[in-house]
Amino acid sequence: MTTMTETSARFREFKMPDVGEGLTEAEILKWFVQPGDTVTDGQVVCEVETAKAAVELPIPFDGVVHELRFPEGTTVDVGQVIIAIDVAPGSGDAPAPAAAPAQEPVEAPEAEAEPKGRTPVLVGYGVAESSTKRRPRKGTAAAPEAAAVAAAVQAELNGHGASAPAPAATAPAGALAGGRPLAKPPVRKLAKDLGIDLATVVPTGKDGIITREDVHAAAAPAAAEAPAAVASPVAPEAPAAALPAAVSDSARETRIPVKGVRKAIAQAMVGSAFTAPHVTEFVTVDVTRTMKLVAELKEDKDMAGVRVNPLLVIAKALLVAIKRNPEVNAAWDEANQEIVQKHYVNLGIAAATPRGLIVPNIKDAHDKTLPQLAEALGDLVTTARDGKTSPAAMAGGTVTITNVGVFGVDTGTPILNPGESAILAVGAIKLQPWVHKGKVKPRQVTTLALSFDHRLVDGELGSKVLADVAAILEQPKRLITWA
Repeated sequence: MTTMTETSARFREFKMPDVGEGLTEAEILKWFVQPGDTVTDGQVVCEVETAKAAVELPIPFDGVVHELRFPEGTTVDVGQVIIAIDVAPGSGDAPAPAAAPAQEPVEAPEAEAEPKGRTPVLVGYGVAESSTKRRPRKGTAAAPEAAAVAAAVQAELNGHGASAPAPAATAPAGALAGGRPLAKPPVRKLAKDLGIDLATVVPTGKDGIITREDVHAAAAPAAAEAPAAVASPVAPEAPAAALPAAVSDSARETRIPVKGVRKAIAQAMVGSAFTAPHVTEFVTVDVTRTMKLVAELKEDKDMAGVRVNPLLVIAKALLVAIKRNPEVNAAWDEANQEIVQKHYVNLGIAAATPRGLIVPNIKDAHDKTLPQLAEALGDLVTTARDGKTSPAAMAGGTVTITNVGVFGVDTGTPILNPGESAILAVGAIKLQPWVHKGKVKPRQVTTLALSFDHRLVDGELGSKVLADVAAILEQPKRLITWA
């Protein structure tokens, strides 16, 4: 889609692009430029996080930054303008920016005429004026004394001391000229969920911004203590006696907004778990010979410069098992009621990152030699650890490996990556007593778990795939004889 428009011969705007496959929004994580900075074509101006990954956005023209339309931490819809560039600086005085993210916004009073276009607000620029009005909360208009007492209690909670209640006509410090308190969207949603009117909350944040703690602190006294204050206006000390419990409740919980990668993970896992009928099978296998092979490969000159570990051999074993049982490499097309068999393998590797779980995949892994596969695995892990995995790298996977053994657990029941047919979980490799050649000996043992979509993979097929992987890891020479 087009991401820029020419507003005049001098100013050009850059819109939030669709950096993935059909993504509708992205959060601005960090701005690398500020108004007045000179930028060049291709220069990265910001980092955004989509539902799939963090991506750096380059500007497609030269000029001077005129305006940043949204501050960091704001979720912006695809197609919205995020930055304006003066492409002809020095040709005259530039008009003042319509909004600056770091400045306090000003809203027109409700009594003014209908506004034209869009006006700046705290969390961004370009939000359309709404013709709807907030429905008054029950009981607030009939009890001004209770609101005053609640404000005093809130001030006590926020550490301002037990000052005298403000007059009912005085607006809270966080309210704008038009009566709209300053708060970010997640905080507004929290207040709505808890039934708290932000106009009654005393802000403690910078520049009069209401924080989550302010809302949580207001919830308990507003719900439990305000009625008591109305019933006994001569004894305002009673609400204060219950304050420690309210503070304790707030301190015992932390609420984290669900967005970005975490939101995508949640939606994908719920969709997969309740769409594809999962079956998981397990097998415990002696991988002593595989561990010896790994040690030998580390000394092989053909493997110099690449990372060699058990996951490499396991990945190769799964690719061979798929080659022997190609029907497992498929997808379910619900719309057309068809099973789509894939004649290629894009091997996904589940990776834990600071932003959450991602599953990038190695394209056409079935065509790669062992050194090529090792190099691809190394690049995939490094890119994921640095948070630079692109949405394209996570699209089009067919089967996945998740190595839960790195956390010291034996195995698990993995959930399918949406659109894929199978996922192999690899447990920790441990020295255990094992019957080998008729005698009990210490051997390197691990447990494998294969989850598959029972709509397109029958129990027999799934069992064959898992058994083949186990057989290869027990006797790695099968990588040659079976391939």
